[in-house]
Amino acid sequence: MPLAKKNPPSSSAASPKILVTKVFVRGLAIEAEIGVYAHERGRRQPLIVDVELDVAAAGWRALADTVNYETIAEAARAIAAAGHIGLVESFAQRLAQACFVEPRVLRARVRVEKPMALSPHAAAAGVEIVAVRG
Repeated sequence: MPLAKKNPPSSSAASPKILVTKVFVRGLAIEAEIGVYAHERGRRQPLIVDVELDVAAAGWRALADTVNYETIAEAARAIAAAGHIGLVESFAQRLAQACFVEPRVLRARVRVEKPMALSPHAAAAGVEIVAVRG
């Protein structure tokens, strides 16, 4: 059965209003001194970091009009470089807080995986937190 042809929208049709932009970094590999056990102290372990931000929409004409995902990656690397962190929850919380430095960020979802935590029995273990501007 053929589909009915639709008339193209008229030029007077309202454009959709974009309310939120999702900015994300997925699968960022980082080495960090992290963990609560004695054998985790003084050695770096791999982390896989995912960040998804809800950013208040704006007219995008230049990089300055949005959140640069490179700054998200830089913040994650800076947290890892700052020294030993006991919990992946602490790493995730610090990264979420760093994302809220940008005033347009409304919500942050941060997931941190330790691929070696339960190896070889699991691909990864970790945490995911969601934070909202409050």
